[in-house]
Amino acid sequence: MTAPSTSVPRSTAVLLATTDCPLNLTADAQVELGSSQSLAPLCTVCCCGFLNRILAVVFMVSLAFAIVVGNVVTLTVFVQTRQSRTPQGYLKVSLAIADMMVGVLVVPFSAYTEISLMVTSTPPIWYQGTSPASSSSLGGLVSPWQPCMLIGPVFAGCTFVSISTIFLMTVERSVAILRPLHKDTLVTRRRTLLLILLSWAASFLLALAPLIFSSNFTLEYNECSRMCNYTPLLFGSQLPPDANILLLFPAFDFTLLGGTLAVNIVSFTSIRRYTRKRKLLSEGSLSDGGGGGGGCSHRPTFSDIKAAKTIGILTFAFTASFSPIAVFVFGNVVGYTWCNFSFIAFWILTGNSCCNVIIYSVRDHRFRKGVTLLFQRDQSPPHGEKT
Repeated sequence: MTAPSTSVPRSTAVLLATTDCPLNLTADAQVELGSSQSLAPLCTVCCCGFLNRILAVVFMVSLAFAIVVGNVVTLTVFVQTRQSRTPQGYLKVSLAIADMMVGVLVVPFSAYTEISLMVTSTPPIWYQGTSPASSSSLGGLVSPWQPCMLIGPVFAGCTFVSISTIFLMTVERSVAILRPLHKDTLVTRRRTLLLILLSWAASFLLALAPLIFSSNFTLEYNECSRMCNYTPLLFGSQLPPDANILLLFPAFDFTLLGGTLAVNIVSFTSIRRYTRKRKLLSEGSLSDGGGGGGGCSHRPTFSDIKAAKTIGILTFAFTASFSPIAVFVFGNVVGYTWCNFSFIAFWILTGNSCCNVIIYSVRDHRFRKGVTLLFQRDQSPPHGEKT
């Protein structure tokens, strides 16, 4: 499924993905190959061929539709349902906005680029290998502004917002479980909104870090991943000395995922202890109503426990979808090119943007109730029935 880059020049391997098309190479690499020579294809199933482009466009359009519709429903339920206007509800809205930005900007742009490549003979300026910056000497981005300079950081930033929001949701639920009496004091709407704003600012600053702190990177539409990716500019045939800056991305995500996992372990340990104690009380202390009732206020509610389990599922889903990207970025930095794997990795992560609403629908009773009320409002209630 994947292919190492040992059979191709180092200048080709450092790109996030390459194919047999000379347009995917830098200008220097094209000169080295010659006008009558081409590379053996590195991609077979996901990246090459007219039919595969059509299938990719159909997949992208369907995914964009699912992402937008699902997250619009989530946002509408929050706006229309007063019970959803809680700190946890604000965090869910932040997550839905980040996911919807992927469905509105990132996925449609990839579909537009693929359609452009099918109907025109000249690739756009943001296509891999055609940007002047990709063949310029080190020391500056000489190419004019192009859409990938926006789309690439948006995708990276929204990914970071998603994992930071899941981390904040985990911390909020852990407070509700471990300190139920202090939940309303510690977790307030104002603090939650401030943390959301900080997470967005920090996430997009990190997404722009390769462009802000280095002049050795540009953004191009990658032939294999079918997305706008960071591409290092070369010292002849060598990687720039600061190419490892891209490792900040998986390092940030796995740090937060590790913290989220640790908090979840603490929360679920407390839930298990509470469940066992409740089982013992139900078996041997049913007549002790006063003592049992007095301790209930110090224990997490059933909704808090279920919400913690839902967030645990969200964490698992995001970890599973991000892990292939982390492997791909690490392999690319050390000099490997995995074309087919890059397509699978990037689009698994993109597909996670429509998973959250599915998880809410299965796990969150309030969300299901809000969706039901939302669609019932379009129907006139029977005479004399209160809505």
